[in-house]
Amino acid sequence: MSDPVFSTNAALGAYRTLQKMPAAAPEADAAQAVGNDFAKVLAEAGSSVISEAQDAESVMASGLAGGHSTQDIVQATLELEQTVQLAVSVRDKLVEAYQDIMRMPI
Repeated sequence: MSDPVFSTNAALGAYRTLQKMPAAAPEADAAQAVGNDFAKVLAEAGSSVISEAQDAESVMASGLAGGHSTQDIVQATLELEQTVQLAVSVRDKLVEAYQDIMRMPI
């Protein structure tokens, strides 16, 4: 049986992600989007992780002062946990790819 807090948290996270996504781009914009700089994409992802961590931290601090309910704190904590797990898995894949490139014969 699934945990209702986790299900709600997953739904809220998916909804927030969907709200941040741009609308469908025309063909010309799609070709330009493919050419985005990889470092820029990684920098944006890193800043997104940091801002989400700061948001969760502010909810937790406000909750300690009585400004948020326990459910809000738990949701913020679970969202942060999922974000950190995603960031760590991306980092692990990047390190693995780097190691594979370094093992290639010249």
